[in-house]
Amino acid sequence: MIDAILAWAGEHRDQALWLVPLLAFMETCVGIGLFTPSLLLVIVCSVLYANEWANIWLMAGMALVGSSLGDHAGYYAGRAVGHRVHGWRIIQRNRQRWERTEAMVRRFGPWAIFIGRFIPAIRSLVPAMMGVTEFDRARYTALDVAACGLWALGLVAIVKGAHQLFVP
Repeated sequence: MIDAILAWAGEHRDQALWLVPLLAFMETCVGIGLFTPSLLLVIVCSVLYANEWANIWLMAGMALVGSSLGDHAGYYAGRAVGHRVHGWRIIQRNRQRWERTEAMVRRFGPWAIFIGRFIPAIRSLVPAMMGVTEFDRARYTALDVAACGLWALGLVAIVKGAHQLFVP
C-alpha cells in the first residue's frame, strides 16, 4: 500500500501535499483510525520533505487540520450515538471495562484528550468517548486543537530527525 501511495505522490507532486490532511484525518477518525497506521503519515511526510516537494511547516499545519477534523467526526458521532451505546452487544459483553473507561474519561477528560492523541491504539476512540460522555463542545474543540498542535510539532520533530539520520 505504501509503495502505491508513494508512487502516486511521485507522479502527482502538485497534489501530493493533500495526502497529509487526508491521512491525518483517516488515522484519527473513529472506525477508520483503527486500520490506518500513523506510520503511513510519517513516511509520506518524510518523503515529501526529503524530496523538497512540500514545506515541513505547511505539512504540520495540514496534519493539524486533518487530525482535528477526524477527531471532531468521532466526537460528533459519539454525541449522536450518546448513551444508546450502552445497549450495544459489544459494550454489554465488556460492561466493566466500558464503565471504568467512561469513569476515567469523565474524571480526566482534558488529560484523556491529550494522552489519547499520542497513543495510536486509542487515538480514534477517545474523541468518540468524549462525545458519548457529553463533554462540553467548546472546551473539547479548544483542547483538541491544542493537542493536535502539539502532535503536529511532534510530527515535525520526527520527520526532521529522520531526515538528519537518513539523508546525507
